[in-house]
Amino acid sequence: MAGERVLIVDDNPINMKLVAFILSSRGYDVRTAVDADAALAALASFLPDLILMDLQLPGMDGLELTRRLRSEPRTRDVVVVAVTAYAMKGDEEKARDAGCDGYITKPIDTRKLPGQVAELLAKERPRS
Repeated sequence: MAGERVLIVDDNPINMKLVAFILSSRGYDVRTAVDADAALAALASFLPDLILMDLQLPGMDGLELTRRLRSEPRTRDVVVVAVTAYAMKGDEEKARDAGCDGYITKPIDTRKLPGQVAELLAKERPRS
């Protein structure tokens, strides 16, 4: 939906630019962060409706960052979607256990992504 806020957290600049372009061209207000520290800094002034969270980040990984966001009152209800090239058995369960609301595997299907994001945003996240 146009105007909804999305934060993309990904250390791969090509992936980040591609996803940001796709979503911003659909009317989303998109911000980006290359790691957990940059994401936390962005979240200080930008509260997204959805975060696309790469799980393999330098330093603090996406799972730990998601756990941290779930523990904070301001960010606990933001929809967080794991985005990862790791699609081994049990990986989605680990992401959901950390607090992720959805799971998208890389390479991202650029035709499906806008629909996936819209669907995830349409779901009501259970309030803590």
